[in-house]
This record gives sequence, structure tokens and C-alpha cells, in this order.
Amino acid sequence: MNLQVRFALLFTSFVALMLLISFATIFFLDEGYRKQDYFDKISFEGNEVYQLFIELNKNEQQRSSNLLRSNDYFEQNGEQLFIIDSLGNNILSLPDHLHQKIPDFPKEVALKKLKHFYTDENAIQHAILYKPESKNFIYISGYDNNGYLKLNNLKIILIFVFLVAFFITGVVSFLFVKQAIKPIVLLSVQMSKTNEMNLSERIEVKPSKDELHSIAQNFNAMLERLRNAFEAQKNFVRHASHELRTPLAVMLSQTEAALNRTYDAEGYRAVLQSLKEDQQNMIELTNSLLLISQSDTINYLPQWPYIRVDELLYDIISVAKKMYADIQIDLSFENIPEDDGALMIKGNESLLRSAFINLIKNAYNYSYDHRVIIVLTPGLFQLKIAIKNQGQQLTSAEIEKMNVPFFRGENAKNKKGFGLGIAIIEKIVSLHRGNVFYTPELDDWNVFNIQFPSKGTL
Repeated sequence: MNLQVRFALLFTSFVALMLLISFATIFFLDEGYRKQDYFDKISFEGNEVYQLFIELNKNEQQRSSNLLRSNDYFEQNGEQLFIIDSLGNNILSLPDHLHQKIPDFPKEVALKKLKHFYTDENAIQHAILYKPESKNFIYISGYDNNGYLKLNNLKIILIFVFLVAFFITGVVSFLFVKQAIKPIVLLSVQMSKTNEMNLSERIEVKPSKDELHSIAQNFNAMLERLRNAFEAQKNFVRHASHELRTPLAVMLSQTEAALNRTYDAEGYRAVLQSLKEDQQNMIELTNSLLLISQSDTINYLPQWPYIRVDELLYDIISVAKKMYADIQIDLSFENIPEDDGALMIKGNESLLRSAFINLIKNAYNYSYDHRVIIVLTPGLFQLKIAIKNQGQQLTSAEIEKMNVPFFRGENAKNKKGFGLGIAIIEKIVSLHRGNVFYTPELDDWNVFNIQFPSKGTL
């Protein structure tokens, strides 16, 4: 069962239930009114006959004729009336040809309440009236034929109206739901047609400000994100394939040349040394790719331990000095914090180590004098780290693309590398709820600013 039919049936069922409850309420209220109205009617008739009876006199022909007319009325309407004295004797019965036994009735209730009404299993209604002044009981009963006829007509009308309303509601609700979910149907069709080849197509967004408008906007935004992700993935695979194919081709050509020629020991050593350098480059590229993949699959964890950044940087500086003998690194503090917590962040130590090593390597490789300056600025809510070097600066166009994997600026033309360092740094810093941005300053100074939330805000 599709959504359109389900909503239509649900709405129709709800309306039908409301109509059913309303019509049932009308019917039962009318039945109660009919019953009370008939009790009032026969009570009035009983009192009227009783008044005629007690005033009856042989010389009063008018009252006698009225009583006879009452006798005819009771006979025509199928009603019975008895006037019974305190000893239980029948002193008047209408119609007057009745010779049946006086019916049993609850005298005690009538004595207490002066009047009592009840209905038996045959729908015959009974009214008992007690007259204290004469100690007589008036017993009157009858079947409300006219009332039941009206009630039956009302029932037929209500059933007919219910069926017509049910049918109309079903048709209208089906058409209404069909129109209401039309945008959802279009969205479903668009989803079924969407694949990696047509991610540029969009759903038409109408100017209405309802939930469907929001869904369409969110779906288009999702398509845009998917398109960007697929595009980045294709570019990444293309660049990675190119970067891996080049050293492999060089290694193959060197190996073939070594096999086709005869070298002395020094020649073979030179070939092996060249192969070693290419292998080291491939290992570095593979590690970088794995690090990017790892940063994509790891999420921020609240249970990460606190890491003191200055101690981590001192350790990394020692490693960098072993890697580059001519490197000059200066680490300074913009201000000395009163609390060590201002120098601590929650994080993954191995990932942070990789990010800082990449920053220091970039600052060293692209500097004029192989000098790197690191400045720590502890704060109550934020820890700032600035890594500076003096060298060729990036243009505004290059700054916009520097986070794209395998992108390399003009200052990297004569430098070894793969253009993955900044992409790795940006992913790791973002994973730790921080941000990184590049700022060119006067006198060819390049500054990478990293900001992390400090211990006081976590």
C-alpha cells in the first residue's frame, strides 16, 4: 500500500469515526428525549383522566362525555389506564372493556416518589402516579409507536448521510492527498534517477515556506555535497594514481637499465641509492594517504586524554633537528599562563604529532634561511599556535586551494613533495575542533595560525 492510499484511508477513517460518534450521539440523545417525552405525555393523560374521574357526577353530562372520548383515545392508541384505590381495587380502567387483572407495579416506589417510570423488555413504557389526597394510584402504559417511527426515520437518515459523507470524504481525501504529496512523489522520482553521473540536477524549489520546501532545499544541498565529495574523490584518485605511477615508472626504468648494462660496484650502488630514494618517497606518499584516510574515519572522542602542547612541541623539535641538521627552531610564549590547563587540549597524540611535524617540515622546506619560529599564545578559552617562516608567499588564488590534496603552489616547483601536507594538517586540526589558516605578513613572512579550544572550555 503506497503512502497516498494510506494517508487517504487514514484521513477517511478519522472523519468516518467522527461522523459515527456524532451520529450515534444524536441518535441516543433523541432516543432519550423521545422516551422522556412519552412519559410526560402519558402522565399528563393520566392526570387529566383522573381529574375527570373525581369530578364525575351523574348530572354532569359534559364531564361524562369527555371521559368517554378519553376511553376512545386510549383504545385507538393502544394505551391502558387503571385507577386503583389504596386497597388495590380497580375503580376505573380505560378502555372500559378491559377485564384483565390489575398489573403488578412497585407501589412502594410510587408512594415514596409520588411518580415512577420504567420501560419493560417489550419497549412498553409504564408510568405510576400516586395521589396522596385520595390515596389512589394511576397506572398508565403504552407503546410509543409514533416516537419509534420518527426514531427509525432518523436512523435511516443518519445512515444515509453517513454513507454519502464517507464516500465524498474518501474521494476528496484521495484527491487532496494526491495533490499534497505530489512534491514528495517528484522527490522520490528524482532520488530514483540520481546517480554519480547526474549529481548536478536539482529539484525545483517553489517559493512556499512549508516542510516540503525545506525538504527540497535540503535534498538539493545534499546533492551539492555529494557532487563535491565525488568530485574531490575523483580528483584525489586521479592525483594519487599519477603520483604513484611516476615513481614506479622511474624505478622500473632504472631497474631495466641496470639489468641491460654492466656496472661496477659503485655504479650499482648509485642505482640502488636512487631506488632507495624513490622507495622512501613512495613510503612517505603512502603514509600520507593512509593518514588522510585515517583522519576521515576517526571522530572526536570526549574520552581522549589531555595533552600538554608545549611538551609535545619540544619533543617534535628534537625530532626535527635530527631530520634536518641545519634547521633553526625558536619556541616562545606570548604570555606565561598561570594555569597549566591553558596549554592542554584533548586529542589524539599521534595525529597531533603528524600535524605539527608537517607544519615544521613545510616551514623548513619553503624558507629562505631554514629558520622556523613557533609562538604559543595560551588563553582562558583558546590556545593559539603560530608557526612562521620567511620565504615566498602564496597568492590569494593559491591560498583558496591550499587545502586541496596534491595541490602545490609556485613556491613548490623546485621542492620535493606531494601537496598533501596542508590537507593532512587541516583534517587533523578540524578533527580536534580547531581551525588553521594562513596569513602572509610583511617582509615575506608566512604564518600558519592554529587555534584549539583549551582545557577550560572542554
